[in-house]
Amino acid sequence: MNSNRVVLITGAAGGIGTALVGRFLSNNDTVLATDLDEEVLKGWRPRWPQDARIVTAAADVCSEEDVERVARLVRERFGRLDVLINCAGYFPVLDFEAMTTAQWRRIIDVNLTGTYLMTRALVPLMKEQGSGRIINFSSASIYTGVAEQVAYVAAKAGVIGFTRSLAHALGDHGITVNSITPGLTATQAVRDNFPEAFLQGQRDVRALHRDEEPEDLAGPVFFLASDDAAFLTGQTLNVDGGSSMH
Repeated sequence: MNSNRVVLITGAAGGIGTALVGRFLSNNDTVLATDLDEEVLKGWRPRWPQDARIVTAAADVCSEEDVERVARLVRERFGRLDVLINCAGYFPVLDFEAMTTAQWRRIIDVNLTGTYLMTRALVPLMKEQGSGRIINFSSASIYTGVAEQVAYVAAKAGVIGFTRSLAHALGDHGITVNSITPGLTATQAVRDNFPEAFLQGQRDVRALHRDEEPEDLAGPVFFLASDDAAFLTGQTLNVDGGSSMH
């Protein structure tokens, strides 16, 4: 298995991001972990106290200035980027008619525009080296829709179209672009914002009748980043325990 790669993960301090960081560090990769809040990153970083292969950078994926700063850091510190994982997400529960335009835009920006901005900023470096893996987080909610998350589902559906089109745009440069659609994952944020009855309902409709844990996503993402997935691009890997089957 290829190792010693440079991997950038957005939304790294979240439950899923933390599992991804741990998986790549265990493979002797170097990880640049970004998240929105500097103080959150400072409190999160000691999970790996002896590991010098993790670098943190606070950045808002919706800010062109922040994203360009991260891209400069990658270029100046590492000189290459092997894997970009766009994991940052924002999934509030909102009534459609009560949702403000500002709320709609923020949800679209974090989940779709941020993926575009970060990818656009790092693609030149990948093109220079003639290789790269881009993995975008969509959501299994795109298959069924969610009444209280219209903007979120719309944004995550957009990620699929973005992924497929970008795969065509970058294929000649040795860069693959794929997406992953997790089911509702039992991170702390989800447990804090969704009632137990809702979580039980998710278990009931799965072929695998249990919670989806962040670690369930680490393996599939790691595969998409590996040489084993070298001829796989423009695809969507659904990881939801069998709620939706494709």
